Amino acid sequence: MQPYTEPTLVDLARQGIRRLDVVCPGFVSDCLETLEEIGIAGRAAFLAAGGSELGLVPCLNESEDWIRALAMIAEIAP
Repeated sequence: MQPYTEPTLVDLARQGIRRLDVVCPGFVSDCLETLEEIGIAGRAAFLAAGGSELGLVPCLNESEDWIRALAMIAEIAP
């Protein structure tokens, strides 16, 4: 899928964006892709391109609201 994350982070830093929070809506739990590729490598690329702060918003993981919602979805699914 495009645009790829790391080149996008670099482009944003080069455009003058200094602080950025990244959300990964395609994932419901943190995994190596979100933690390493974005939280570590993506942050390093963003900072190297001139950014000053990159935050990785945690996935839903085991939050109570998410677990309740998932249970409701499972109960109403055909």
